[in-house]
Amino acid sequence: MDNKQNADVFDEEMRRKFDLMPGFDKDFQADPTPAFRKTDPHAMDNLTAGGQAGQTAGAASQTGVAEAQAATSQTADSLPVREKAEKSFGHRDFAAHDLPGYNRGPGIPYAFSNNPRAGQWDARKMSANRIASYKRFVVTDGEGIRNSIYVAGCPFRCQNCWNASIWDFQAGHDFTPAFEQAVIDDLRPSYVEGVTYLGGEPMLNTPVLLKISNHIRQEFGDTKNIWCWTGYTWEELMRPGTTPDKTALLGMCDILIDGRFIEGLKDSRLQFRGSSNQRVIDVKKSLAARREAQEQGLNPNCVAPVIWDKLHDQKRVIAEAYRKDRDAGEGRD
Repeated sequence: MDNKQNADVFDEEMRRKFDLMPGFDKDFQADPTPAFRKTDPHAMDNLTAGGQAGQTAGAASQTGVAEAQAATSQTADSLPVREKAEKSFGHRDFAAHDLPGYNRGPGIPYAFSNNPRAGQWDARKMSANRIASYKRFVVTDGEGIRNSIYVAGCPFRCQNCWNASIWDFQAGHDFTPAFEQAVIDDLRPSYVEGVTYLGGEPMLNTPVLLKISNHIRQEFGDTKNIWCWTGYTWEELMRPGTTPDKTALLGMCDILIDGRFIEGLKDSRLQFRGSSNQRVIDVKKSLAARREAQEQGLNPNCVAPVIWDKLHDQKRVIAEAYRKDRDAGEGRD
């Protein structure tokens, strides 16, 4: 079943559950048209327009917030693109009028995902404490051999999301003490680097992940690292009004891969990311840089997050590299 079929199968069920869910902003479902149900012949044109600007923002994020602010102001925030996205896909920018001029990160607001206000989505009210999937001893979800926990539920609903089948907060199975202990036991081998949180949206499943994170730190200290993928950008998590549980989970993490998946910026050469607006952030160093700025009387929001120093993107797509070698005669007698 492909992503669109997955979305169709559970979309109505999601809306029914969200309508009953305390703390969920019902503006999210103001447009009754389910995602993927309507086809817009100009959608990809609009997506590309937003994506090209988001790419500019992604590059700017490496040189400072001031440049990023200028770049992100040219993203899919333009009225025609945003209105078309809302009409065709049901996506909304809920923070359009909050904190004018605040940089929300590369590519944000993005017309083909939902864009929340600070504190709008509260895991303590939204999470159903469910695990969508658990994968042991994998090498694709961060550095080294790891164990990956996929939590259930994500209201970002990025267009063409790879894991659309677990947008539903009721997907998977209940979190249990037995599962928690299994995660700890699977981290005991010396060759396992750590655990990775994915989803779904980890920052909206903090009741589960804070419990697991605290257990990991109690058991292993800092000898096992914690990686986390999130649809939130670093800048969105730093906004005034962010719920304290998100801040607490962020503080437990070592590496954060941030940002929405943006189809127009999809790039298979990127390490650990799907699109070039996303970043691999060293959480400890980034938080330390913010504290240092505060101690110097500076605005910490003017400090860009610190990118993981081991990041290594490919320069060429592997298939293209092999083709070039083949055409050059490699392997011939």
